Amino acid sequence: MNILHIDSSILGQNSVSRQLTQALVDAIRARRPGAGVVHRDVAADAIPHLSGEILGAAFAPEAEWNDNQRSERARSDALIEEFLAADVVVIGAPMYNFSIPSQLKAWIDRVAAAGRTFKYTENGPQGLAGGKKVIVASTRGGVYSTEQGRLMDFQEDYLKTVMGFLGISDVEFVRAEALNMGQDKRETAIWAAKDAIAKLAI
Repeated sequence: MNILHIDSSILGQNSVSRQLTQALVDAIRARRPGAGVVHRDVAADAIPHLSGEILGAAFAPEAEWNDNQRSERARSDALIEEFLAADVVVIGAPMYNFSIPSQLKAWIDRVAAAGRTFKYTENGPQGLAGGKKVIVASTRGGVYSTEQGRLMDFQEDYLKTVMGFLGISDVEFVRAEALNMGQDKRETAIWAAKDAIAKLAI
């Protein structure tokens, strides 16, 4: 089994999503001792956001690419290969301003690649990255699992949608919310999330 472990929180050792992704990876490896892990920290080692220059390489002969286009194409290819090679993808996704960190979005923009992880057909887009499981460690300072809260949730729905677009239907969330609503609620949320991880069927 190959595990791709993605962290995106900017909070370093204070990050709850990082605690949970590590707990997820540890739980998987305890059950699958031979599993290999690739860890990509998109906050500490940020992926440049797509630009017109980077994207322009797709529409020009390789002989005309500049040095930046060559290096960024190599980066994109490496990220896509890591993603496609994974059997399980563990993603740490804290909610920032109702959505995901821009660093995580930069990773998604690289791996959501036409002709590699999805393609367009006469019947619409078709995902090419199926057959893997995605587990998201979702962390929120407030509460967004209520009916009212879900109206402001552009984090979990987005991740489920984009993974589905890439052909991945097996997407599971481990959630810890109310993290900024007092120490008791924070500790309860973390305990509940880790308990959920212990019960996951992986």
